Amino acid sequence: MRILFAGGGTAGHINPALAIAGYVCEKEPDAQILFIGAKGGMEERLIPAAGFYFKSITISGFQRKLSLKNVKRNIGTIVHIVTSSIEARKMIRDFQPDICIGTGGYVAGPVLREAMKMKIPALIHEQNAYPGITNKMLSKNADKTMLAVADAQKFLAPSAKCVLTGNPVRQAVIRADREACRKALGLDDRPLILSFGGSQGARKINEAMAELLVKSAKTGRFQHIHGYGQWGGWFPDLLKEKGVNLSERPNIDVREYIHNMPECLAAADLVICRAGAITLSELQAQGKASILIPSPNVAENHQYHNAMAMVDRHAAVILEEKDLSGAALCKLVDELFENPDTIRSLGKNARAMAILDANQRIYKIIKEVLAGN
Repeated sequence: MRILFAGGGTAGHINPALAIAGYVCEKEPDAQILFIGAKGGMEERLIPAAGFYFKSITISGFQRKLSLKNVKRNIGTIVHIVTSSIEARKMIRDFQPDICIGTGGYVAGPVLREAMKMKIPALIHEQNAYPGITNKMLSKNADKTMLAVADAQKFLAPSAKCVLTGNPVRQAVIRADREACRKALGLDDRPLILSFGGSQGARKINEAMAELLVKSAKTGRFQHIHGYGQWGGWFPDLLKEKGVNLSERPNIDVREYIHNMPECLAAADLVICRAGAITLSELQAQGKASILIPSPNVAENHQYHNAMAMVDRHAAVILEEKDLSGAALCKLVDELFENPDTIRSLGKNARAMAILDANQRIYKIIKEVLAGN
């Protein structure tokens, strides 16, 4: 089996492709895999690091804000649309895939379009509740459009052949045991709040979380693990300015990055985080109550739609960034812990949304499409 993957730009597009490819290789060790991504994108680093063959094409997205600089960029993008299609077609001819799979990002556009023209079976995987522009266009002609969230189908063309597969979730997350993880982390019986704003960090989340940590330092009511991110190096100093000496507060664990996320997630009673697609799939897999703070700085505001897919099912609560403050966050956390039945209900409903066999479902679809062509 020869599979070509196309996608990139964000980890949310790259990691599902890596998960699918890894599962295929487990089932079929002789499978040959090629990834095509954007030149200069993070996929150039992540995919080879995972051990897969990678080629890049020169491609860029359209800038929506009107300025002279962006007009020039958009002219370049128009040129790249033509040249990237030529590059993609040559790579497809050289590799001769049995099937092509797009996981989102503008790089998937020219690759999947050329594959379809060449009558090669094509699948796409949409991780979010609100599909990206590339997947919206490709879904009209793809053999199958695999959805992580059923809500996404209403935003796609009626001709899209949709099937619900879920997002691939790491086995380390699925298998992590709450009690064993709490013991390993040295936690006591107090509730654990886990919070993070992504690997780079989110200033507004960090600022609001500082107020919650100051309050908890005074009362000792909660245990906290907070990841402030790559751009949040100022955060420990902010806590110190507010009178929180971390060395004297064993209930507060502040880090730049949470490397043992499966363990921390399993141990948590409440999670405060962004609403990226993979993060939400992991919350569902562990059945965790959460306060979701969608990033307003993402394409098509898709994190808001991701969050609302859970909120509408009473599986999470939302606190939009425009309403976020230290006081608002403290008030919401207090309200939740004053009603433990609500926390249990949110976690139970989140778990009910979990799809734990996404890789198996996707692999089955790959085999079915190949058998029908």
